[in-house]
Amino acid sequence: MAIINEDFQNLPESVRKDYTVRKQILWESKTATDEELSAKEVEFIRQYRSNDPAVGYNRWPKVK
Repeated sequence: MAIINEDFQNLPESVRKDYTVRKQILWESKTATDEELSAKEVEFIRQYRSNDPAVGYNRWPKVK
């Protein structure tokens, strides 16, 4: 949570005072193993560039 808070400190005050957080389920499985779940997580992080500091807050995997 500290990383998210750090990112918010860089936003303009008007944005910090009025924002919405939304949850979106991108994928789900009742039978996936931990290994499959981890692979899917990395796939989505890369697909949505969530590890690019300009886009998201994920610090792993390192952006290329």
